[in-house]
Amino acid sequence: MKRTSLFLGLCFVLVAGGCQSSQPPCAPLIGITSVYHVGEDGSACTQVNFTYVRAVAENDGVPVVLPTIDDERALERYLELLDGLVLVGGDDIPPSAYSEQPHETVEPLPPQRYDFERRLIARWWESGKPLLGVCLGMQFANVVAGGSLIQDIPSQVGTEVDHRARHRVAIEPESYLAQILGAAEATVFSYHHQAVKELGDDLRIVARSEDGVVEALERTRGGFGLFVQWHPEQMSDTAHRDAIYGALVRAARTDTMNQNAKSKMQN
Repeated sequence: MKRTSLFLGLCFVLVAGGCQSSQPPCAPLIGITSVYHVGEDGSACTQVNFTYVRAVAENDGVPVVLPTIDDERALERYLELLDGLVLVGGDDIPPSAYSEQPHETVEPLPPQRYDFERRLIARWWESGKPLLGVCLGMQFANVVAGGSLIQDIPSQVGTEVDHRARHRVAIEPESYLAQILGAAEATVFSYHHQAVKELGDDLRIVARSEDGVVEALERTRGGFGLFVQWHPEQMSDTAHRDAIYGALVRAARTDTMNQNAKSKMQN
């Protein structure tokens, strides 16, 4: 716990301090959304699995965990200062967000997290900055982009594939995902019961499991946008993890360097 606090404290110091123009390009600042819990006594906490933090840090990014705070000023600063964003897993998006009644298995996100993340994703999407969505993060991005979800895979699709375990996915050979993984298929670890149904705007499907469930999306317009239904940060295959998180960090670094160069030319 002490290590986590110190690490996150360092991240916020870096955010506040920024980089000097005479220094080499900074490691990009990568925001990581967090899980919001409300206890039985009404107390609340925000937390994130440290595997997300490690995946960013070990690929030369500076991770910054984002609390689900209802503060427009904080949201503006996140958008201004962060170079990339990771959307983490969690409970279910309220089906009312895509005009459906809830299935009996739905466990909706706390309103605090849903409201914060919905606004963050929408604004981040407009910015064009690099974005990686994992599990719920992929579903959330799809819904914000105007898509909908299968609310319960076992009852609405079937049990041919266990989506709460390791399983195989087929990847579109011409996709960016296939390029960074160096393969048109992968064995992945996931833990979910929902999936993309209707596709949101400016997204394309680049991977499916053997039962036809959508496993990965890519953004078709704007900056880097990769969304996977599995958890690369929790896989023992660190090469797979690093291919995905490394792609995010590289995109964030390139985007920042291009923006800095453009700013210098204008000045």
